[in-house]
Amino acid sequence: MSTPYPFTAVVGQDDLRLALLLNAVSPRVGGVLVRGEKGTAKSTAVRALAALMPETEVVPGCRFSCDPAAPDPSCPDGPHESRPGVRRPTALVELPVGASEDRLVGALDIERALAEGVKAFEPGLLADAHRGILYVDEVNLLNDHLVDLLLDAAAMGASYVEREGVSVRHAARFLLVGTMNPEEGELRPQLLDRFGLTVEVKASREPDQRVEVVRRRLAYDDAPEEFAARWAGEEAAVRQRIVEARELLPSVRLGDAALRQIAATCAAFEVDGMRADIVMARTATALAAWAGRTDVLAEDVRQAALLALPHRRRRNPFDAPGLDEDRLDETLEQFGGQDGDGDGAGNDDGDGDGDGPGPGGGPGGRPEPDGGPPGDGDAAARPGADGAGEPQAGPGGGAGEQVPARASEPFRTKVLSVPGVGEGAAGRRSRARTERGRTTGAHRPRGALTKLHLAATVRAAAPHQRVRGRSGPGLVVRRDDLRQAVREGHESNLVLFVVDASGSMAARQRMSAVKGAVLSLLLDAYRRRDKVGLVTFRGTAAEVALPPTSSVDVAAVRLESLPTGGRTPLAAGLLRAHDVLRVERLRDPARRPLVVVVTDGRATGGPEPVALAGRAARLLAAEGTACVVVDCEAGPVRLGLAGQLADELGGTAVTPAELRADSIAGVVRDVQGAGTRRAA
Repeated sequence: MSTPYPFTAVVGQDDLRLALLLNAVSPRVGGVLVRGEKGTAKSTAVRALAALMPETEVVPGCRFSCDPAAPDPSCPDGPHESRPGVRRPTALVELPVGASEDRLVGALDIERALAEGVKAFEPGLLADAHRGILYVDEVNLLNDHLVDLLLDAAAMGASYVEREGVSVRHAARFLLVGTMNPEEGELRPQLLDRFGLTVEVKASREPDQRVEVVRRRLAYDDAPEEFAARWAGEEAAVRQRIVEARELLPSVRLGDAALRQIAATCAAFEVDGMRADIVMARTATALAAWAGRTDVLAEDVRQAALLALPHRRRRNPFDAPGLDEDRLDETLEQFGGQDGDGDGAGNDDGDGDGDGPGPGGGPGGRPEPDGGPPGDGDAAARPGADGAGEPQAGPGGGAGEQVPARASEPFRTKVLSVPGVGEGAAGRRSRARTERGRTTGAHRPRGALTKLHLAATVRAAAPHQRVRGRSGPGLVVRRDDLRQAVREGHESNLVLFVVDASGSMAARQRMSAVKGAVLSLLLDAYRRRDKVGLVTFRGTAAEVALPPTSSVDVAAVRLESLPTGGRTPLAAGLLRAHDVLRVERLRDPARRPLVVVVTDGRATGGPEPVALAGRAARLLAAEGTACVVVDCEAGPVRLGLAGQLADELGGTAVTPAELRADSIAGVVRDVQGAGTRRAA
């Protein structure tokens, strides 16, 4: 087993280390979500935390880590006799984003369950993580069906495996820790709210601190055991401090003044529900215990708010998480009371006595290099922000280029889906054969049986009962009788936007409406878990403004800063879209594309621009690509060019008004691809 990197050797990242340590002191805080750019020690710090956690006492031989003092009465390995427990290190279980449902919750042997009535259950990762840490790297890329199972387990503290009337239940209480890079996509709001705390991490811009990071990492890579031994003293000191804080935690008093500040803060920032209040109370209590105090002070409430509220106050998927600290200080000062230290309400420097892992000091007491300049790169651009979207020199830029128009208010759109039945990643857009959904048929299993079709299995086994010597009421089932259920649900798609940014679209009011429509479709893609890409064309060429990604936020920012002007190279835009789809088919062949062309249908520039655009459109149609054209033509005289383009693409043309979910105008929900039309 490789030697883990010491927790106390992590340079900087004070908020990250503090959030992890608070969960070590009080696991009821609810876990940590770590957001930040790649290469910022997110995974290193999380994996190092397990070595600091106190040992766990478990029932000997129990695969589900039951507590000897209070064993789970429903444990599949139980009932447990009263006997001394054994101590072992706290488990750190990693959930891969590509794990199967059976790997997460466990697998039940359906054949033995039907033929023998035996619950032969193989535990999954949730059982391994019980009373330990469940770590999900790139948690925002986790498939929806796994997210659903995590939500159920987190809400009930138990995992259920049910297969055709045979069920197994076991306790599953764990500390959930996730890391993610926001550029690769956001997290579902339901799972986001399950994380008690969140921290934003970024690489330091201070040269001395970066030098120290490199120096320590090189020393660790050259001699891991020797490097860990150098930090053993600091590790032991932090481990002992966690034990002492845990012992002190039940004695910490959360006074009425602190509770009032917590409630007022949550109300002031308009967070949903009451979970934020509870998490803030537990975090403030853990902060006091970590500092060695038995009273919660205003500074504890302030720090708890900075850790527990940023991810809960988001009102829109494209709003960057964060907290207005001036407003926070005003609220704490306004609702300060007698039994809290009101002077600490606006203090962000910790206790001042070196007890906590504050800026410039590691949790183990070893001095750290100074951090980088505060606020460097903190402000995240978002649609509609003042100053966002400086014009960029794109292809064909120059004369006629205008300052980017701001998007109009987004609206809820009607569903545009790809025809047919796919087999892509789980999502919420187009029909697909999936592991979850309604049952539509059965077939012989190709590999391990995961979803039994009971009726089909009984029908297959029934004719052979006399030959098999059946004498009792039970059904004699053989492997060849088993039938896998065919289920239909929904998949996510690649939604590729091809946006006309030429001079014919450049009128500010018109472009504002166009951007509002595309932004609305991006919001729909976010809710349906799609990947998105953005191709723009103007002047003399087209460019990929955003390669296909799961980060809809980034697509919205690129759209907001989109400059306009110049001629209309429609053919170049369609051909660039064709190239993007060709590459994506190699990377992810199961994900079906939906191309959304946003244009008025005009084509100018170069020889025979209209004919060239028609040939490019027919190239997409020949490959059966599902397309929809958002017709942005305005004015009293309409040429119908966008409709003609839709015919060439083998798709459908809609106006921005027809995209609205509350519109009475009819919209074809399944975008007819060229292949579908030819089949008809």
